[in-house]
Amino acid sequence: MINHPDIEQYLSEMAPVSNPILTEMEKLAAERNLPIAGPLVGRLLVSLIKFGHVHTVLECGSGFGYSTMWMALALSENARITCIDYSEANIEEAKIHFEKAGFLHKVTFLQGDVGDIIPELTETYDLIVNDVDKRQYPEFLPYYIERIRVGGMLVSNNILVGGKVPLPAQDAATAALQQFNQMLIKEPSLWNSFLPLRDGISMSIKLKV
Repeated sequence: MINHPDIEQYLSEMAPVSNPILTEMEKLAAERNLPIAGPLVGRLLVSLIKFGHVHTVLECGSGFGYSTMWMALALSENARITCIDYSEANIEEAKIHFEKAGFLHKVTFLQGDVGDIIPELTETYDLIVNDVDKRQYPEFLPYYIERIRVGGMLVSNNILVGGKVPLPAQDAATAALQQFNQMLIKEPSLWNSFLPLRDGISMSIKLKV
């Protein structure tokens, strides 16, 4: 979180979570000290899906499915989400939540490393959500660009690393995010916007092949 705590609290009050499954998942994350995107980012993803008429989503680093659940709520019945996560335990828990919510039919789960799986994919996607290990962001960007359709969007989480990106990097994650952000703005096929929401969000529209 990089905003003033009072601002963060105010924004959170403006973003109520009305779905009981999401509330349950937030409680589990708090109990286990698991990082999740939170309702502010969740609502942003819903807005992007509804405004952009998104039908196909690829989520890389889906965890136990919190962000995925937000997107599933917004997607039409014939839309599909493909989720990649390295943890089999995360995927099995996500399936339980999605079955309970009645959305399991919308989601395909792939277990393994994104770097191994995404080069084998052949489909292009309307929306790709990037929330993998931050040190892998630069390595995976070319794969993401290849898999986004023209007019589609890449959304990347945690791109401000707790506000550390303007400073000399003291750790591998910060150095990787500094490199990734520079790669985004130098990439001619992308139009980028950066939001200081939660821990920072980048939104990159693919303009051309």
